[in-house]
Amino acid sequence: MSAQTDTAPVQVPGAIVQSVKAFVAAHGKSATAVLQPIGRLGVRVTLVGEDGILGDRVVADLATAKELVNRVDGLTEADEWNRELVSIVTPRKGHWAKMAGWVAHQKRFPKARNER
Repeated sequence: MSAQTDTAPVQVPGAIVQSVKAFVAAHGKSATAVLQPIGRLGVRVTLVGEDGILGDRVVADLATAKELVNRVDGLTEADEWNRELVSIVTPRKGHWAKMAGWVAHQKRFPKARNER
């Protein structure tokens, strides 16, 4: 007797699919996705548009991330960050400040703890 396992189809939230489709359409009709597990939070899907602009979404797990890549026309999965992919990345103006959060707007910083 063989054991059969019924696996439910992976559900990708519609809002995420639509936002990724919009990203691909706005940035050259094709994009590359790098899937990066981030622990209990899920998987970060980093998008690199044909024009080099970065985007990202977070999904529940790797199966959902792979299904997202399959659902979006023009989106391909990269195995890893490689030289060719990194060389086309051109972040938007202000991207670094956005990623730095509150630190980006600071004028003064506390002294390092290891300084006397």
